[in-house]
Amino acid sequence: MTRRRISSPRPGYEDNVFINCPFDDKYKSIFNAVVFAVYDAGFYPRCAFELGDATELRLMGIMRIISECKYAIHDISRTQPDRENRLPRFNMPLELGIFLGCKAFGGNRHNVKSCLVMDTELYRYQKFISDVAGQKVDAHRDDPRTAVSVVRDWLRTVSSRVNIPGGRVIWKRFNLFLRKLPTACERLNWEPEVLKLKFVDYRYVIHEFLRDNPL
Repeated sequence: MTRRRISSPRPGYEDNVFINCPFDDKYKSIFNAVVFAVYDAGFYPRCAFELGDATELRLMGIMRIISECKYAIHDISRTQPDRENRLPRFNMPLELGIFLGCKAFGGNRHNVKSCLVMDTELYRYQKFISDVAGQKVDAHRDDPRTAVSVVRDWLRTVSSRVNIPGGRVIWKRFNLFLRKLPTACERLNWEPEVLKLKFVDYRYVIHEFLRDNPL
């Protein structure tokens, strides 16, 4: 079967996956792996990092992205207080709530929205967001490889697409991509370190890698 490959311009509703997760440096390795997994599975990753219009309020921009995505990945694992303010971050539960509200009340195509909810451990979420009880929440154990498999298996299930590679294959390709990333960035005159790449640049180099390294 011919493998579906995302190409520019931006794909449509059926391929868009909204990624709602922590954006701190400690989480970066999981975030990078998840973004790659979404793209390598034949979907198009979206997140708040792509917002750049200063005339658009951030929350309005997030709601617009959610409205353009059939799928979403929500990681609610960041519950601990930060060192500076000694308060937890509530952005992830808020955006999960917006997505669920859009599915419930958006009508038309939004009725078919589907999301993956992840946490560090199974059932831990019941201690801080009990209203999610009854929904399936998957654990990534703070491990990028586990997160890749969780995301892959979920996309395979909810989309019914049979041409999505297995989690082990995606993980192997992700590590090949990381090895080739510095050279790709240097060719574009970008910073070669993955931690310094802007989201839109990171997404672009993944696109180029997948074009040059098809399955």
